[in-house]
Parts: sequence; C-alpha cells; structure tokens
Amino acid sequence: MPAVTAQACAPGVARRVKVVVSPGTPESPNFPVGPESLEDVNGTLFFAVNFRDGRGELWRSDGTEAGTGVVKDFPAAPVSWGLGVTGLVAVGSRVFFQAETAGTGNELWVSDGTEQGTHLVSDLMPGPGNSRLSLATNLGAGLTFFRTVTEPTPTGVELWSSDGSAEGTVRLASFGAVAALDGASLRVGDALLFFLSQPDGTFLWRTDGTAEGTRVVERLDAGAVRVGDARDPVSGGPGLFTLLDTSGTEVWRTDGTEAGTVRLETFGRPMMRLLGALGTSVVLAEEDGVAQRLYLRRVALSGGGKALITSLDNPYAGQPDAYPYIQHIAHAGDRVFFSLAIGSPGPSPRMVRLWVTDGLAEGTRQLPGVLSTSDESWSQVASMGTGSVFFGASRSGGGTEPWVSHGTDETTGQLADANPTSGSTPGGFTRVGTHVFFGARDDTGHNQLWVAPADAVCPPGVTQAR
Repeated sequence: MPAVTAQACAPGVARRVKVVVSPGTPESPNFPVGPESLEDVNGTLFFAVNFRDGRGELWRSDGTEAGTGVVKDFPAAPVSWGLGVTGLVAVGSRVFFQAETAGTGNELWVSDGTEQGTHLVSDLMPGPGNSRLSLATNLGAGLTFFRTVTEPTPTGVELWSSDGSAEGTVRLASFGAVAALDGASLRVGDALLFFLSQPDGTFLWRTDGTAEGTRVVERLDAGAVRVGDARDPVSGGPGLFTLLDTSGTEVWRTDGTEAGTVRLETFGRPMMRLLGALGTSVVLAEEDGVAQRLYLRRVALSGGGKALITSLDNPYAGQPDAYPYIQHIAHAGDRVFFSLAIGSPGPSPRMVRLWVTDGLAEGTRQLPGVLSTSDESWSQVASMGTGSVFFGASRSGGGTEPWVSHGTDETTGQLADANPTSGSTPGGFTRVGTHVFFGARDDTGHNQLWVAPADAVCPPGVTQAR
C-alpha cells in the first residue's frame, strides 16, 4: 500500500486544563472516573465527575485552571442507583441535570453555575424513590423531558416541561401505561419530534414544549416497529429517520408536519444505517454480514432514485465473523465521517478505521489513524461544526490519543500525546466557543479535563503505511 503522511501537532496545541480527579481515586476498568456529560452553557463548560462510591460533582470551566472548579458536591445516597450527576442540558445561562440525594432519590436539578444557585427543581417521585427521566431537551425558554412512571400507580410515559422552579414544572401530556417511548428523537425547528408505540400502531409526535403544541404528526405503522437511526436537519433540509420493519429498512423524511412526513424508499435488508443527507440524496450504509462487505447506497431526498454508491474494502473478508459494522456517525459540513469496525469471533473487533464520504464514490476514502478495538470503549467521533471531527486514534494500534480530521490525509493527525505509555482513551469531545474540551487519561493515571482549538490543523509529522 502507498505511504501517506500522518500529521502530528506540536506539544501544547492540546493541553490539560486542570486535574479534576485526585491521584489515588478508586476506579476500575468498568467504572473509569473523569469528566462526563460535557455541555456548553452559554459559552461556559459544565460537566460532571462521578465516583465509584456514589458521590457526584457538578463542575464548570472557562478553560483556565483558575476558572475551573466544583459547583456542587452530591454525597453518596444510602441506597443508590449509582448514577451520580448525569444528563446535563443547557437552557440559556443555566444547566439542568439529574442528581441523586438520600432524601429525594434521582430527580431534576438546575444550576446557574454557583452553589447558591444550584437547587432541586421538584421531587416528582416524593421521598427517596427515583424518577426515570429521559430525552431532556431545550425548547424555548425551558426544558422539556419525559418521565416514565411505574410506581406506585403505573401511569406510563408522561411529557413534562420546566422553567427551573417547582411551580413551573408541569405535566403536558400522559400517553398511558401501554405506550412505549423510543430512545430516538429529532429536533426540527422549534419542535422536538419523538416516537411512540401504542396499541394501535407506531406514531411520530411533536411538541414545542406546551400542552397545546403537543400532537400526533403521523401514524407510521399499524404495528410496533423500532426506529433505526434519526438525523436532525442539516443546512435547512428535512429531518431523517429509518424504521426497521418486517419488510426491511424504511427511509423517511420529515419537516414536522403530516404533509411533510414522507416515506422515501424501502430497502429489503434489515442492516441499513442512516448516514445522512448529502446534497440531494440520502446516504445509507448496508452492513452485509454474509458477503462481509459494507455498501454505501443512496436514495433521492425527493423519493426514489435508489442506487449503489460504492463498496468498501474489507481486508479480512472470508475469515470467521469478519462482518463490517458502523460504530459512530458524524455529519460535518458537506461530508459524513463514520468509524467502520470489522468483527471477530471474540467480543472485540479486528480493526476499526475512520472513513469519510461526500456521497460519491470518488469522495469516499479511509483516513489515517487506527481507532480503538476495545469492546468496552469505542473511539468517539464528534463533529465540531467547522467541517472537522475530533476522535480517538493511534498511528499503528494500541492506546488511543486525541486526533482531528478535516476530511483529507493531509488534515488528519494526532493532537496530543497525553499518555505516551498506554494511550489516553479520549472522549466527550464538546465544542465551547473556539475550543473543544474532552476527557483524557494522562500521566496522572486518571481522566482529566483537556482542551484544544476547535480549528486545529496539525502539521506534517511521521510517515505511516495505511
């Protein structure tokens, strides 16, 4: 294979912001401790640090060591879910999140970034019982979220909104104990689109965060079907989703209205992944475990026009369980990046590489860098809104470090060598203004908070064979 130039940023382009996990903190391979649930809150980073003993901490950072600190500590509850501080969502200059205390269990909290301004929103499950909350979304000036109630009276799926006060936290709708909420959702304009399976079929719903603005958009199927992938609109286009029906994979587009919710095509294959809209086409990946190939296919955004784009190489084709599958997908500008893994007889993949496509055969290529082959920790691939993605990779396998790619061999490279001994397993890449924050296991032996420029492009470095 021809040699390509790998890139390597100079030391200091990416840097550690602060030690947020003290040396000697107990952890395990199944419970690493470090920054998680990173969130941009009006230009300030908020994040959580959770510990094995059930303690949790809410942090904030302006990107400097002095400006990074704990907002509030949450002691371990006697009987704990073990979740700590989770699910951070920005609403204006405040952040909503879930946290557990001995008196209230797991409930919704809000913070303005000060300890005095951090408080419980409402104890929806009175006493130490835990509330099951999901799909929290910033809509308008407040937070919209779903609550699943199974006790003491099982009322099922409910939709709520909150302005951060107890009196301003209200139930908008109840869908009943037999309704099932899918984990996928779409943000289209000022509305959240969500999927419910009910006794009479699978439905697409929408809400703008008000009771009167919550309604059915379309009945998608007469039975209960699963949503495969859902993609938010890009550059003014429609939202996209797939349904995994008995006939195969259905490809849909929606603008949040009944007339604008249209089934574009059906592929008679169950293993189709939705990459996204590129130009006038919707691009999908067929994971063919029998032929051990991955095929990129397209359909027109207007419907029809089904066609093959290209077939991707599998160097292990013909070997046992060498099936291709996609781990992460990130839309960046006019391209889609995705991490492609090749299976093995064991739990870990044989190989994981980063690919990019513009929806055409000649614009589909494998990029430098070898991604993590761990079965417990996939390399995150995250779009930064600059046409680039941040991800974890190495030059030749082994421990991963933070990398960046703008879509070509010459603009793909390693940002930092945070842990030269065994790799830093970076993750949680989140853009805040002109910087990208992430967690990385560095020379302290723990995951710490790191930062790099969002527009980083590494200069030419060592040479590697692809």
